[in-house]
Amino acid sequence: MKIAWMAIVSAALLWTPPVQAQSLKLSKITCEEFVSADKDTIGNLMMWLGGFYMGNNDDAVIDFDKMAKQGKELGKFCAENPKSKLSKAAEKIMGE
Repeated sequence: MKIAWMAIVSAALLWTPPVQAQSLKLSKITCEEFVSADKDTIGNLMMWLGGFYMGNNDDAVIDFDKMAKQGKELGKFCAENPKSKLSKAAEKIMGE
């Protein structure tokens, strides 16, 4: 499980364009910042969140359909609640 999680995080980090910030404090990102981010940043955040919320006993599989569905739900919630923290919104949607 740890190896799969590290692979997901590594892929997300390698996928980040070089002009972006070198680090993000995820607990500080608001829904407003999430929905206004560029496509690559949203993809990176969704990939990281997917790994973070993967259960310890889950197969090490990236389910792109599930990630897209959760991304739409997260985007809808964030559009309606722009001042919410992304971490709290993701916990509600992805932590189920």
